[in-house]
Amino acid sequence: MSKKSRRARKRTSKAAQPVRLARTAPVSVAPVTPKEIDFSQEYHYVIEDLERIALTAAALLVLLIVLAVIIG
Repeated sequence: MSKKSRRARKRTSKAAQPVRLARTAPVSVAPVTPKEIDFSQEYHYVIEDLERIALTAAALLVLLIVLAVIIG
């Protein structure tokens, strides 16, 4: 590849012109009232997952203790 001349570098090094955006009229939004959410109904599966994780952790802890007794 040949080296660019100074003239070619000046053409490509110009800064980009800023883009002007048209302002839009503000949109009126009605106030939103929060709805009552029953989290126990929405996230019932989380409790099941936590119970499963606790059971797995307890089983692994018992396994480690048994292996420590057998090996040690």
